[in-house]
Amino acid sequence: MEAALLKPNEKSSQAFRLKCREWLLENCPQEMRDGKTGSEGRCWGGKKWQFESKSQKQWLNKCIEKGWTVPTWPEEFGGAGMSALNADILKEEMSSLGIRAPLYSYGISMLGPALLKYGTKQQKLKHLPPIARGEIRWCQGYSEPNAGSDLAALKTKCIDAGNDWLVSGQKVWTSNADESDWIFAMVRTNTEVKKHEGISFILMDLADEAITVRPIELISGKSVFCEVFFDDVKVPKYYGPDNPSMVGSLGQGWEVGMYLLTHERGSLGGYTLNGRGYELPIVETTINQVGLNGSNKLNDPVARVNLSVALIDDAASTALAELLDSQSNSGIEIGSQSSIVKYASTQIIKRGYELRVAVSDLEDLKLGEDGQPRTMASNWLYSRAYTILGGTSEIQLNIIAKRLLNLPSK
Repeated sequence: MEAALLKPNEKSSQAFRLKCREWLLENCPQEMRDGKTGSEGRCWGGKKWQFESKSQKQWLNKCIEKGWTVPTWPEEFGGAGMSALNADILKEEMSSLGIRAPLYSYGISMLGPALLKYGTKQQKLKHLPPIARGEIRWCQGYSEPNAGSDLAALKTKCIDAGNDWLVSGQKVWTSNADESDWIFAMVRTNTEVKKHEGISFILMDLADEAITVRPIELISGKSVFCEVFFDDVKVPKYYGPDNPSMVGSLGQGWEVGMYLLTHERGSLGGYTLNGRGYELPIVETTINQVGLNGSNKLNDPVARVNLSVALIDDAASTALAELLDSQSNSGIEIGSQSSIVKYASTQIIKRGYELRVAVSDLEDLKLGEDGQPRTMASNWLYSRAYTILGGTSEIQLNIIAKRLLNLPSK
């Protein structure tokens, strides 16, 4: 578009886009431009993290210097103070160049937004910069053996013990707890009030010897899930002046936790029909397996229809996720709308693997020489987990029905 035809804001955005692309091309290592968006290409950071290459470490350090691991966060907390519009442009340019995000973490996508809203100044200064630099990896302590979908039924106790909080109980399905450094958790601090009102939100160091982490093996042969046991863990009430271990006030945990969940469910909206980057894109996979006819269409008309419908749904879900992400970055509360994205995108990723299985060679479904499922079969089995983690699909539908559509309970 000619510069003369652009409005002032458009000129500014176009100038930033060109400057952004120029910096990315000049500073991003070629190895980090491979288009890998799946878990296998991610940098999670933390004390236990091992970089896959010098390029991955170099790319992270470059972005840390720019504040581009968390571009919309204030500069004093490790960000770039970037506007939501420019952050979207940065994301678009990285995507168009096939550049990997420099850092992923639950600290960025979940805890960070909650601290920015509810944390004290010193809490933010203590915890946010290490998250932005990838120095501390966080995990989420929500679900319990008898408090999954009904999260408010959680029973992990947190008792006032003078200068400390005494935490005892168990969390389950805690993603990456065995690779994390700290945990943010919802705990029961009052049993005499309504269950939602007796919950608080606490931050704990996983290095404490009274905390035990046990990985859970899944049918897919791999797992990111763990059990976490708290055996009278002494958590200091304060990690320093104006730096409490609890986020928000005593009994405000449900509010803090639900605000965090809107960001978690919104981030889960990044799931697409192509899965998590483990295999070839779904269209290319289907063409390789089914083949094209003389009209350059898929030989199998059923596969053609199923794939077309799935691609349309995928595009609609992605567009909605991008819209809500943009609104959230602009400070607009998306609330329960995140459940729409979470439900749609996790159903789509499951459908993507069902389509792969439908057109695949049966050899792909057999166990490998090591007795474990092959990559495609393993991912197909694991895809069911996406409809459970972050809140089951059934719960998301209930939220949509009650909070967005105002439908009666009966």
